[in-house]
Amino acid sequence: MKEPVRILSDLHLGHQVSRIDRVSALRPLLTGAGTVIFNGDTWQEMPGPFLERAKSMLAELRALCAEVGVETIYLPGNHDPGWDGRGWVELAEGRIIVTHGDSLLFDGSPWKREILAGNEEVRELWGRHPDAAHDIAERLQLARRIAVDLCSVDYPAGRHFVQRAWDAVVPPKRALKMIESWLERAAAAGRFCDRYFPKAEALVFGHFHLHGCWNHRGRLVIDTGSFMNPGRAHWVEWQDGLLVRGEIDETPDLCTFGRRLGVWRF
Repeated sequence: MKEPVRILSDLHLGHQVSRIDRVSALRPLLTGAGTVIFNGDTWQEMPGPFLERAKSMLAELRALCAEVGVETIYLPGNHDPGWDGRGWVELAEGRIIVTHGDSLLFDGSPWKREILAGNEEVRELWGRHPDAAHDIAERLQLARRIAVDLCSVDYPAGRHFVQRAWDAVVPPKRALKMIESWLERAAAAGRFCDRYFPKAEALVFGHFHLHGCWNHRGRLVIDTGSFMNPGRAHWVEWQDGLLVRGEIDETPDLCTFGRRLGVWRF
């Protein structure tokens, strides 16, 4: 793939609470890249109230990428599990792994109402994919299956903060699962790499909607956040042996590169 390689995650195009109202706002983040990896949840693929708008915005994104001349890699996420491909990208000869992040957790998104109510179904799906315990391709296929079979059917009523906050804390177990997942991200990333990518020195993922960066037992772990609350979106770039992480400055009309937060040489 062509460098520089930029990594963006969790655009959630089409969702009513995505902060991306205009695809054209992404132009500065795409311009100058050789390859852009859209690391899951790029659009709202599942049937529901956002599908038609999501399709239109995805078409706009593809057209914009073609216009600025970047190669694109679309990795599947739990909101867009239908993308072709194996579900991860290796950079630096496998020393850096990029994947969406739902496969870090046993049940993908334990805070979802559908998962809270369907835990037994998740266990049944694991039983149908026994090789997922040690085979990364099978593990990511299982993550897609969980996303499809237990997809969200209820959505928050609007953008208002009170509505979003209410949606996040009802039922109360949902909020607890969110906090637990945020606190366990780095450890889950470490276990994921130990099992499937033991030689990896860095893992880049999204999914959790709350950006972060850790050195977990000698391995770099980066969560690029989301274009949906509560976290802000971050960018990651790979070029000439350097992995760079930074903030994205957002307005309704324009998303631009913010300050750099870290640089690592591989």
